[in-house]
Amino acid sequence: MSTVAVIIIILPAFCGAVEVNCSQPDHPSFLAALSPAFDLRAIRPVKNQLTYTNISVHFTLYGILGVDEKSQLLITYIWLYYWWKNEFISWDPVQCGTDKISLPKEKFWLPDIVINEFMEENKAPSVPYIYLFNDGKIKNSFPVRVVSSCNLNIYTFPFDIQNCSLTFNSYVYYALEIRVFLGRDPKIITELSKNVMTTMGEWELLDITAQKLVHDDESGLYTDKLAFYIQVRRRANMYVVNLLLPSCFLITLDLFSFLLPPQSTDRSSFKMTLILGYTVFLLIMNDLLPVTGNTIPLINVFFSLCLALMVASLLETILITNLLSNSPDFSPIPRWIRILVLNCLGCLVCMPRNTEKTKNSEKRKTSVAAEMKCNEGPPGTGGPAEEDEALTELKSLSRVLQTIRCEVEQQQKGKQSSEEWIQVGFIIDRLLFGLYIVFISVSFITIIIVWINSYNQ
Repeated sequence: MSTVAVIIIILPAFCGAVEVNCSQPDHPSFLAALSPAFDLRAIRPVKNQLTYTNISVHFTLYGILGVDEKSQLLITYIWLYYWWKNEFISWDPVQCGTDKISLPKEKFWLPDIVINEFMEENKAPSVPYIYLFNDGKIKNSFPVRVVSSCNLNIYTFPFDIQNCSLTFNSYVYYALEIRVFLGRDPKIITELSKNVMTTMGEWELLDITAQKLVHDDESGLYTDKLAFYIQVRRRANMYVVNLLLPSCFLITLDLFSFLLPPQSTDRSSFKMTLILGYTVFLLIMNDLLPVTGNTIPLINVFFSLCLALMVASLLETILITNLLSNSPDFSPIPRWIRILVLNCLGCLVCMPRNTEKTKNSEKRKTSVAAEMKCNEGPPGTGGPAEEDEALTELKSLSRVLQTIRCEVEQQQKGKQSSEEWIQVGFIIDRLLFGLYIVFISVSFITIIIVWINSYNQ
């Protein structure tokens, strides 16, 4: 009954407010003729409340102010345009002297269109006027500083491309009362935005697309939504020059440090200086790296691997220095190390085991034994006393020779074990050198491919 009473009360106002009659073609008389329509600003401007109001929405992107990776925010500055029709107002442009007029916003009903991703208050200057046309259409345009939430994916930083959305819908009215439509082709919006954009910073606008979010519910008890998708790309030149190239230069310098003699103390001190310099470099450039809890950027993994390789090369230099200095005191090399390192890894890094010295020593042993047998000669023909004296001297000489032989064999075994340990050190050194070359090559190729792909999109 209350609804019927309200309709009966305002129905005469509807009928009287449809057509505006101007007494004279000037603004004061025109404004006086519009006064009855201003009294209807509290309700949605349709004759039949079952008719929904079409809100046409589009915008022009004027600037990309920044992206906050830690808070997952996109900050943009846009000019927003709303169009809708007020069915209570229409006039003859010849009679009233104009086909449009700008009037204060508070005299009209305004749609409560909001951006769902809005995270902060709009700090842009307000525009107090709207344009009213003779057929009842209303244009409302105003600037908006949009701080919107965006799910940022920085895995490929600094070659990342972000796709953020701005969803427009009514805050109170359902789809039975307000429908939101796209007011301009997204390609035109993209071109206009690129032409007028004055502030982009490290970000470049790629494309703006739009999509009407359709609901399967036919009851209409939902808000009608229109989503715009803003695709931006980070300008990677600064990060390549300030982050990637210095890191690649330092890791390449560490690679060439393998050309220094392993037994030299300059090699270990040089590597320690490189590690210290790389650590200071990462601390200085830490502000340029993104901070977020979603994913770890690939560039952070690259820096960690570079630092790990530098530390591994320093530890390997310490190991080789220890092998070269103390290898004579080591026990004979175990069998599994001989098979795994000397035979397998040695062939892999083109350093096969040197067995010629072992064969020569064995040949030398057999030749010495043959000479000793030849020097024994035939049994003597002298008397028993002479034979006993000669036998005693030969036995004592034999003991001395056996002692010398044992010492020589021990020295040869120790020398052979020392050479094997030294060869193990050289194989490890060459193996790490090969890993350095593979890592640097793969890193350079990956950076170039990702860089090219980001600019081809």
